[in-house]
Amino acid sequence: MTADVHASVTRIADLKGSAYAVESRPNDEWERGDYVLARVTRRPGPDVQLENPTGRRVELMEGETLVGALGTRRATRGFVGGWRDVGEDGHFHVMTGGGVLGRVTSASPFGPTPIDIKYEGHVIRDGSAVRMSDCGLAPAAVARDTPVVLVLGTSMSAGKTMSGRVITRVLVENGYDVGACKLTGAGTYGDVLSMEVAGADPIYDFVDAGLPTTVVPEPTFREAIGPVLDRMQRADVIVAEVGASPLEPYNGAAVVDMIESEVEFTALCASDPYAVVGIESAFGCSPDVVAGIATNTTAGVDLVEELADCSALNLQSESAKEPLEAMLIDALGTSV
Repeated sequence: MTADVHASVTRIADLKGSAYAVESRPNDEWERGDYVLARVTRRPGPDVQLENPTGRRVELMEGETLVGALGTRRATRGFVGGWRDVGEDGHFHVMTGGGVLGRVTSASPFGPTPIDIKYEGHVIRDGSAVRMSDCGLAPAAVARDTPVVLVLGTSMSAGKTMSGRVITRVLVENGYDVGACKLTGAGTYGDVLSMEVAGADPIYDFVDAGLPTTVVPEPTFREAIGPVLDRMQRADVIVAEVGASPLEPYNGAAVVDMIESEVEFTALCASDPYAVVGIESAFGCSPDVVAGIATNTTAGVDLVEELADCSALNLQSESAKEPLEAMLIDALGTSV
């Protein structure tokens, strides 16, 4: 059996280009990152789409099948749930646009309705279940000393990806070879692709490391994400996005610890000005600039700068380009 749609989390496994079987397996044999085939049992709304392996968003129809990966999500403004919550009836949901699959146990009333699916079976190749961790990057023997521009947030949907794209564009326009990565969050491809559009090369994320989301034990996360950092070292500078908030269970604090010695500039994307104060209090330091939703208006910018010991810029405005450029060059020096 083949799927109508292969979700973007399958891009590291080349499933669309190879033969595989589908075999039903009991729940107690399921593991994080397993690729499974499921059937859409109810047509989703027109605004709910799924990424394919190239990042293109496609609509799903009732009765179509898809291949995604079992994972766990803990979104403050989206879905909460995971593969361990799936019952014996095999009914569960598509929890991210990238095809992370699990049963939703809590959902924001302001978000879309999850796509209802039913388990058909595990993807089997050469007699074994195909799992993301078997397809992830291998470590490389390189020194991790490339300077990092860190983009983190006070919550999900705070403006991190947009800010990373603007920062990437400014750096590329100033002659830097920029590598971009998303190191924590829930699997979608569009975030790092948006930084590729801005000129980043290479681009990687935790899906390349073999993780559907980064809601995993910290040792597992550190081991998996190391090879992603290895691949970034050929760039002049790395723009690294930390999905969600470093205080949420996505291992954001762990990755900040892993790259702390290389971070030369930090952009904090805030959902509101008071959240900036919370992050400053939690980590005992201030970012180099605050961006994101909190800076959408001059009132927000003014309040951030009144409450926090840092500058604020609305990076959606072209007028922010010049001061951002000056800050980045001051932190990184001119490109070689």
